[in-house]
Amino acid sequence: MIRLLMNHRSFRNYSGQSVEPWKLKTIIEAAQAAPSWVNGQQVSMIAVRSEERRQQLSALSGNQKHVAEAPVFLVFCMDFHRAKLAAELEGQPFETVADIDALLVGATDVGIALSNAVAAAESLGLGIIPIGGVRRNTAGVIELLQLPEYVFPVVGLCIGYPAGEQPKGSRLPIAAVYHEEVYNPDQQHLIEEYNETHRELLKSQGLTERSWTSMIARFYALNPQYGDSQRTLKQQGFTCENLNKE
Repeated sequence: MIRLLMNHRSFRNYSGQSVEPWKLKTIIEAAQAAPSWVNGQQVSMIAVRSEERRQQLSALSGNQKHVAEAPVFLVFCMDFHRAKLAAELEGQPFETVADIDALLVGATDVGIALSNAVAAAESLGLGIIPIGGVRRNTAGVIELLQLPEYVFPVVGLCIGYPAGEQPKGSRLPIAAVYHEEVYNPDQQHLIEEYNETHRELLKSQGLTERSWTSMIARFYALNPQYGDSQRTLKQQGFTCENLNKE
């Protein structure tokens, strides 16, 4: 398992081979087995195998062709719809979505479930790549997948058999992300060193050399607000009203 986790690759090209139903079921069961806040299981997964729907999701995700090409596209949603039903069944008020902590809980639960799904898929010989692009046009995704109130798409996952090999990506030095007792303030020095590692990896792959910082800085400069979530979160019932009462 450790070797599997340390050997992660992201695949953007898939063969025409379909994913066996039992493998998809295993991935879903592994994701569902993940821990969740108060065992609320605030996650739903929607498997999209229809070519037409995958094409639509590809367009909604910023025209990422691998979303359409992967035989299975899983959309992970934070889901408080069941919690709302539980409140109604028990005659209790349902006010958690007025608190911003609901967003933290939902996104965290999705992230843990996604991680389990990735590990399960890779253990079965499948290739994957997570797709944050589902948040570019969440209004379109919500309509396409007919998501009820209190359900919100957070991330997608392409799943399929890789069409070829993919080199392993580089990572920041462990000193940049692992801290003992208190946060390590020496981040600039560490990322400057990492810039060189990143350039060398790109060069070895015959790709355009650029620093990691230039890539990250450009992305966040061009995407100060990513997608339409600010509007659609409220539309789906996540008002975070309590934040404005501070």
